[in-house]
Amino acid sequence: MKKILLVISGGIAAYKSLELIRLFKKAGDEVKCVATESALTFITSASIEYLSGNPLRTSLDDREQEMKMGHIELARWPDIILVAPATANIISSVANGLATDLAQTILMATTKKMVFAPSMNVRMWENKLFQNNVAILKSNNVEFLGPTEGEMACGEFGLGRMMEPQQIVKSLIKK
Repeated sequence: MKKILLVISGGIAAYKSLELIRLFKKAGDEVKCVATESALTFITSASIEYLSGNPLRTSLDDREQEMKMGHIELARWPDIILVAPATANIISSVANGLATDLAQTILMATTKKMVFAPSMNVRMWENKLFQNNVAILKSNNVEFLGPTEGEMACGEFGLGRMMEPQQIVKSLIKK
């Protein structure tokens, strides 16, 4: 059994995070979730909490949690931190050491294995500035699963789709 902290950032692929939670739980893993504010425009906190069986954390403004340094507890708790979907924003923020919300703060505070499952438009993925950020993270032992090639929500085709949940879970089971 693994302890997985799933960080859900805001992109159209956020709906796939619900399937990830279900598959991890089915495999016997314990899952806690953190969602960015923008993630909650795509999926609901109730869905995340119901599937994971744990309260969802979304903000550093949760006084009760932060009086106990909740972001540090979450950074120390898991075996693996999976960011899925990993948008260009969260990838670039972490690569540049930003910690402006709960998700970024946890990712800056952890010493645990971090895995990113990117999801974005092909033009964003191919952008040289963005690829520099990916290279920074890879050089610091952050693993990337995907993206894959295919049709995107915007109708374009190319590299940028989030890997399917079954593939992600299968890849992490081996870890």
